[in-house]
Amino acid sequence: MAVSEDTMKVRAQAKWVRTSARKARLVLDHIRGRSVPEARTILAFTPRAAATDIEKVLRSAVANAEANHGLDGDDLVVEAAYADEGPTLKRWKPRARGRVNRIRKRTCHVTLVLSEKPEATTPRRRRRTATAEKAAPEAAAGESKPKATTRRKKKEAVA
Repeated sequence: MAVSEDTMKVRAQAKWVRTSARKARLVLDHIRGRSVPEARTILAFTPRAAATDIEKVLRSAVANAEANHGLDGDDLVVEAAYADEGPTLKRWKPRARGRVNRIRKRTCHVTLVLSEKPEATTPRRRRRTATAEKAAPEAAAGESKPKATTRRKKKEAVA
């Protein structure tokens, strides 16, 4: 919804989701920084219950991007994904001898921020190839060669 540095960002949020923020963060860590199709695949095969709620938020964010901003959903990346703690519902469970235990039913607010894929502006540095090492073999081989140990020198001196 906000424009910064020529990239459009779209946000979707689900409030009062009936799972703890700690459990939701485990699933959100898997999709942060991934493309939308890849994130959908990961969420489809994640066995945790929070994955279904997060998938709904992802679908909502993509729908917001397509309907409100005219972006292509497959060209988006999950820029930020976080789960904040929501209010905790406190319930009571009766126990033996007239006692009671507190049950905390935790909630969270799941937020996803999608942005357009950043275009590669600077070329990546190339790794040194085998042909470059053949061109300068004395420089490449001379530095990596280990020195002879003293034990080996002693054996040669005795023989």
